[in-house]
Amino acid sequence: MIHEIDKVLYTAKTHTTGGRDGAGKSSDGALDVKLSSPGSNRPGTNPEQLFAVGWSACFMGAMGLAAKARGIALPADVSVDAEVDLGITDGVFSLRARLNVHVPGLNRPLVEALVREAHQTCPYSRATRGNLDVAFNIL
Repeated sequence: MIHEIDKVLYTAKTHTTGGRDGAGKSSDGALDVKLSSPGSNRPGTNPEQLFAVGWSACFMGAMGLAAKARGIALPADVSVDAEVDLGITDGVFSLRARLNVHVPGLNRPLVEALVREAHQTCPYSRATRGNLDVAFNIL
């Protein structure tokens, strides 16, 4: 299902050359990275790492909104460790992911509720829902 956007809040603009073994940069200069294929041992990051960082940051923001709606604040040391697997089955490349969520000081049922709510509202979660296997681990 495609969701219409009524109001654009931000547009990321990037320029990438050379694919997995190239470089990418944002139009504002804030991001300028060398790219390398996973396991190549060449300098640079890869698309899976960039996706993992983007998703985990966005997911933490969605958890913060869910907490705020409940009248609480997330602790300063909340963290989300994302693991994104790139794999192949029958010649088709795919991704799967695990988001490992650590929220010290909040009880597990509350953290589980925040994770469920964040997964419904985080744009990365919404974009990937039904397209890749995702597991959530509360640490």
